[in-house]
Amino acid sequence: MSSTEKLAMFLNILAHHEKNRSVKVDYIRSGWSVSRAFNECLRAILKLTPVLLVKPNPVLKDDTDDRWKWFKGCLGALDGTYISIRVEAIYKPRYNFSA
Repeated sequence: MSSTEKLAMFLNILAHHEKNRSVKVDYIRSGWSVSRAFNECLRAILKLTPVLLVKPNPVLKDDTDDRWKWFKGCLGALDGTYISIRVEAIYKPRYNFSA
């Protein structure tokens, strides 16, 4: 089995919460092969944890950047990534921070 196919199975299981039984049918493999491929990919990802997962830096209390002034002391993914979302009209008041 190619590494590409193993990765495809791994991502399919994670992204779609697929069971071993359905993946083995989709990829025409035995359940043992699917399980082994999943665990190989998982071990590889875990070995790459120091590279893939970066510890976030907290926003300092004396930070003068206007973008971050609302997040003093916060810790998380404040890297400037913009994610376009649409909030239903009934939930919009929850996210209105104009005050």
